[in-house]
This record gives sequence, structure tokens and C-alpha cells, in this order.
Amino acid sequence: MAKLGRAERQRLLQQRIRENPLQTDEELAHHFGVSVPTIRLDRFHLGIPELRLRSEGLARQAVRGLRAMGRQEMVGDLVDLELGRSGRSVMDTTPDMGFQRTGVLRGHYIFAQADSLALAVVDGDVVLTGLVNAKYKQPVVAGEQIWATAEVLRHVGSRWVVLVVSTVRDIPVFRAKFVVVALDRDKGGPGQ
Repeated sequence: MAKLGRAERQRLLQQRIRENPLQTDEELAHHFGVSVPTIRLDRFHLGIPELRLRSEGLARQAVRGLRAMGRQEMVGDLVDLELGRSGRSVMDTTPDMGFQRTGVLRGHYIFAQADSLALAVVDGDVVLTGLVNAKYKQPVVAGEQIWATAEVLRHVGSRWVVLVVSTVRDIPVFRAKFVVVALDRDKGGPGQ
């Protein structure tokens, strides 16, 4: 990245953190070609809290709207949720999640994160996955961070179609369309 003036760098820093609030100061420093203390000073001047406080605030906000499941049932950490519209989650994978011989992440972890996010964005008391059309686009190495983004494409009656795209370092690694069924307990759904 070309050398930027302080004002322009701070404007772009705000935009970058708005798009991905869980970036570390080290990642931001590398992106802007400046030192970590420079990024910290920029954050201080802009009133942007450190990563730990940003992630805690995002998680608290997102979980408030969650209806279909408890926070502890989510695979990955819910970062953003607009019930009935969209959501994002992040999952830090660990070496034990991969195949021992290759270090490649086992696919069911990627699927579980996407599935729980698809269920989380649907507005309903009881939410079930009915059908999935999924494609693994690229292997993920255990230890990498996966971002999943969900978007409601259609909603007709109790059926929702949710698109989930998972990325590692902005590279798509998984894509799936989920057909999700939402039932309300007070309207004759399961659990009555």
C-alpha cells in the first residue's frame, strides 16, 4: 500500500474495522505499512477500542437478537446478527480440528459453523435445516480463522432460503444454500 497521510489512513482504518472488526493491530499495521504503535495511536484518536473490547461488544449485541438457539449452541462466535436478514460469525480453528497427517481442517467444522449461522438468522422459535446445497471450494488448514456470512435470500411462509459463504483471509472456501424451516411453538410447532 502506498504511503498515506495520517487523516487518510485513519479514514481507511475506520472503514476497515467497520468491515472486519476483529482484525488485530498487527494485521492492520501490516496492511497499512506502519508500526503497531502507530495503529494503536490512530485507534486512540478515533475512539476505537482494542480488539478484545470490540469483540466482546459485538458478541453481546449479536446474541441479544438470537432466537433459534442459545449462544452456547452456536459453532463459531456470532459477531453480527440482523434477525431475518443477515449475520456473521467467526471461528478460530485449532490443530486438533484437522487431519493428523495433512493438517487440513475436517469439513464438518466448516459445515457446522455455516449451519448454525443459517439457523441463527432465521426468525423463529424452532428452526430446522431442511435441505442444503453445499460446495467446499478450497481446503482450509487447521489453525486458520474462518469468517462465515449469511444472507436471507427468500422467505415464504415457514420456509427460508439462506446463503452462507465462508472465507479465510477473504478467500471463499465454502458456499451453501440452506432451506430452513421455522416453526413457532405457540402455532403448533414441535415442543408443544
